[in-house]
Amino acid sequence: MLRKLQSATMMYLTALVGFLLVLTTEARVGNSSQLEFCTETEECLLFDLMCETDKYEVRHYGSVKWVSTDINSYAMEFAAPRAFMRLFKYIKGENEGGKKIQMTSPVLVKIPEKKFWERGAFTMSFLLPSEHQMNPPKPANDDVYIKEMPEMNVYVMSYGGWMSGMADGSKSKELASALDSVNAKYTKGFHCAAGYNSPMTMFNRHNEVWYAVEGDPVCPSN
Repeated sequence: MLRKLQSATMMYLTALVGFLLVLTTEARVGNSSQLEFCTETEECLLFDLMCETDKYEVRHYGSVKWVSTDINSYAMEFAAPRAFMRLFKYIKGENEGGKKIQMTSPVLVKIPEKKFWERGAFTMSFLLPSEHQMNPPKPANDDVYIKEMPEMNVYVMSYGGWMSGMADGSKSKELASALDSVNAKYTKGFHCAAGYNSPMTMFNRHNEVWYAVEGDPVCPSN
């Protein structure tokens, strides 16, 4: 009798943990209506706003899964089209089971900070929607892979217009300068560019530059 009770209790706890994991996942990848600047996909990457200044925000992101690919190139303009097509084919069915996967926002690009004449590894990632966070389909292309972004705090600077290499470079330097001025610690050597719009969108575009926070975030009051 005791063993049956223990077994039933373990089954209940396992189911409860699974249910809570699903809720947690949906809370991190959720309805786009929760973000005023995420308007072109049904689901977006959600976050908790920790604090903000007139220059940047500090956000907390939970751990989520992405589908990613790497391209070695001299510039984002050369790397992005090839990377995008690989990932686009994945969500259109180039995966185990041939599943069609809904597009989400943002599209994230990890950008190496290097000399312009040097080649570097650019990593583009599509956020997996909530229904595929637990068990994403395996990519058919060996150059495409699933990765899990760990829970993290991020310094974010937002800007409008087009997310070009020049604009991203300018904004990343502006954000780094703002962080250096308050002695904030952040991961160096690369940053991330986040885009929320289709190439067809002409107005009210929203882009971001991210630096991962190291240690305690610094967010002095205005």
